[in-house]
Amino acid sequence: MVKWNLQWFAGEKTEKATPKKRQDSRKKGQVARSQEVNSAIILLVTFLTLFFLGQQTIDGIQRLTSHILGVLTGTEITPITVFSVGLDITILASLLVAPFLLVAMAAGLTASYLQVGFLFSTEAIKVKWNRINPLSGFKRIFSKRALVELVKSILKVSFVGYIAYMVIMENLHTFPKMMGMDVTTALAIIANIGFDVGWRVALLLLFVAAIDLWYQRYSHEESIKMSKQEVKDEHKQAEGDPQIRSKIRQRMREAAMRRMMQELPQADVVITNPTHFAIALKYDGNSMAAPRVIAKGQDFLAQKIKEVAQTHGIPMVEDKPLAQTLYRTVEVGDQIPADLFQAVAEVFAFVFRMKQKKA
Repeated sequence: MVKWNLQWFAGEKTEKATPKKRQDSRKKGQVARSQEVNSAIILLVTFLTLFFLGQQTIDGIQRLTSHILGVLTGTEITPITVFSVGLDITILASLLVAPFLLVAMAAGLTASYLQVGFLFSTEAIKVKWNRINPLSGFKRIFSKRALVELVKSILKVSFVGYIAYMVIMENLHTFPKMMGMDVTTALAIIANIGFDVGWRVALLLLFVAAIDLWYQRYSHEESIKMSKQEVKDEHKQAEGDPQIRSKIRQRMREAAMRRMMQELPQADVVITNPTHFAIALKYDGNSMAAPRVIAKGQDFLAQKIKEVAQTHGIPMVEDKPLAQTLYRTVEVGDQIPADLFQAVAEVFAFVFRMKQKKA
């Protein structure tokens, strides 16, 4: 029972996402992005564009209306005429609408870039058959995210309705006066009222967008959290399985051992403990500044070194302090340190005298 509880806690999402997890989520298009930010910025920029280009737009509508009326007045209505007028209306209307569409598109792209940077992912358009599962559909409909979106939509509609109501009440006295105004003046007043509603709604949506962006980031962080086991598994994948690393290290040691035993017959002397340690030294005055350790071992390996030395007639000198010091301080392939020069020189001098006596 305790083991099962530990396994349950190990699978609980309690750890912050690792950089690799964040990168993988980003590749799948799973980022903290708020559509409210896009909507608010697009609406605000569009109304600002309308404010600066409003007069030009009204003039363009007037020219378009005059053109249509001028063409249709006294002209026989034929399929060719209808096609020609329709083409003119399409071109002129497109020219009027194009600035607003371009500004809105640029605002949307800028808002997305500011939130998540440049991101292109095809994950969202891939066919996922589990989405047509009714059970999964019900889970999405009645999920926490769906509830938040519902509450957010209700609040937005309520606030927008309240703002529109307040602006209309502020200008209610103006509507009866419009009965005696010319069309141009009335349209200008209506445009001003509409702009007043628009910029207030845009500012409100910016406030909502800031809150929604915070929530989206919080929700995203919660959704990509990892369990302790997932973090461990990721480290294993990144660094390799411990058992595999252990086998690799073992093979490296075996390879180093084979190289060491191959170089051992070239040694000039083997210093022993006498039974626990064995260190093989080699010195070549033409290529070496100091003697070099070409093999060392303890216990069983020390016995193997001594056996090879005996087989190849390599002198063995018993010096317990020197053998222990060399074994602990000098690695295979390294030269002996300066503080051991005197002791090692005495050993080489002893070996040299032994060789002279034999000769």
